[in-house]
Amino acid sequence: MPTVSAEDNNQKLLSKLCDRKDRLACFRTVICLLQDGEEHFFEGCCEGRIATFPTGKDGFGYDPVFIPTEGNGRSFAQMSRGEKASFSHRARAMEKLEAYLKTRVGAAHPTA
Repeated sequence: MPTVSAEDNNQKLLSKLCDRKDRLACFRTVICLLQDGEEHFFEGCCEGRIATFPTGKDGFGYDPVFIPTEGNGRSFAQMSRGEKASFSHRARAMEKLEAYLKTRVGAAHPTA
């Protein structure tokens, strides 16, 4: 079975979109918490667009071709980890999970 690299996947994506003007995209993460038999879902989304060519050296996967709306025109691969994490889809999903857990802990352990 042939090994496919992230670069191969990026090139395939770019070739599929080569004639497209609409290159809007988003990264989406959904975290599911199973608590007391109930499912709770926390979604994070980062809007952006697919570039016409890869840029940057950091990150992984589609980071070199994904330009988030909040990234000042830079790809995720051009950003530091901390910068990317400040508004990534994963960070947003985790923020929602954290807020939910804080309300649950606060409700279970009220302060006097």
